[in-house]
Amino acid sequence: MSTGLKANTELALGFASSSRPSYWKPNSTHTQLSRLPSGSLSNNFSGLSMASSSGVSQSKRVCSLSKNDSGESYDQNDGLTYKGAGVDIDAGSELVRRIAKMAPGIGGFGGLFPLGASYLVAGTDGVGTKLKLAFDTGIHETIGIDLVAMSVNDIVTSGAKPLFFLDYFATSRLDVDLAEKVIKGIVDGCQQSDCALLGGETAEMPGFYAEGEYDLSGFAVGIVNKESVIDGKNILAGDVLIGLPSSGVHSNGFSLVRRVLAHSGLSLKDQLPGNSVTLGEALMAPTVIYVKQVLDIIRKGGVKGVAHITGGGFTDNIPRVFPKGLGAVIYEDSWEVPAVFKWIQEAGRVEDAEMRRTFNMGIGMVLVVSKEASHRILEDGNGAYCIGEVITGEGVSYR
Repeated sequence: MSTGLKANTELALGFASSSRPSYWKPNSTHTQLSRLPSGSLSNNFSGLSMASSSGVSQSKRVCSLSKNDSGESYDQNDGLTYKGAGVDIDAGSELVRRIAKMAPGIGGFGGLFPLGASYLVAGTDGVGTKLKLAFDTGIHETIGIDLVAMSVNDIVTSGAKPLFFLDYFATSRLDVDLAEKVIKGIVDGCQQSDCALLGGETAEMPGFYAEGEYDLSGFAVGIVNKESVIDGKNILAGDVLIGLPSSGVHSNGFSLVRRVLAHSGLSLKDQLPGNSVTLGEALMAPTVIYVKQVLDIIRKGGVKGVAHITGGGFTDNIPRVFPKGLGAVIYEDSWEVPAVFKWIQEAGRVEDAEMRRTFNMGIGMVLVVSKEASHRILEDGNGAYCIGEVITGEGVSYR
């Protein structure tokens, strides 16, 4: 079922989700299967245990794969990189810059559309190459949670309460049992974010995808009062950065993860070093949905900005909520880094800067709050960490 909203005569303030814009695409010729929300279904997943470490490993520039998937040679003294794994964050940023010339307002985590005294806030995303691990592990029950999370976590950064979600599921040959598992996860994600699964589209496109594989995308719409929108405009030097813990890699950086896995010689069935879970279980831990937690913190006051830590990591996402002329200092070793990140860095000899720009490093959401609010948030026992502060300057530094 395809569902859409028609624009009113007011100009939308922006329509970006995360760092990737959405475009209008021509419809492909395929079998269209309309879908309505399924019943109340939930899925339990044994999440990755949090392991305390002394921050990010300092291992640097030791060795790498001799060739990438295209046969391109690597310098054996270099560590693995996201760009070397096929993902160029700078190219993506350049595309957003060019699109912003045609559609001013691009760049936020969610797009704001004026509607009376409120804004509708919309976001769209997928789960990237984490799908490849779902195919390899056979864990399909939680990938739908990831799909919902990537969009609702974006729009809640504006203080918006998600209203509804729509999904797009595409495959060459419809496997009803497999599709049901995926959609159960989507239902679970919607329940966690207190929004309705309004509908979706199932596209069966013979010969387009490999046997047993599928693709996913999702779309979320929320609402926030214009007087309550979180836009970062009143952020000041001296404000505090509060980090909310992640469950692991979430849904970004999996092209590099897969390269590291291939380089390590381990399989997804092998145990994560030093832990009781397998690598597959650790890497497939579903993305945390922060909606209820973030909205509860916002209601209590003092929140000035919120950043969803996705592609671009700390380096690119935190500055997106700052006014010009402000930057951030991150306190190293101020939170527990999940063991999976330590393994990724050591197995792939990934440099610190690359880790910080690719992964969430155990912090999936960052709130910029006043000093007064920070004391209350940290005392509430919600697992939050004080991870840094706002400074005069540009970019993100570490100490």
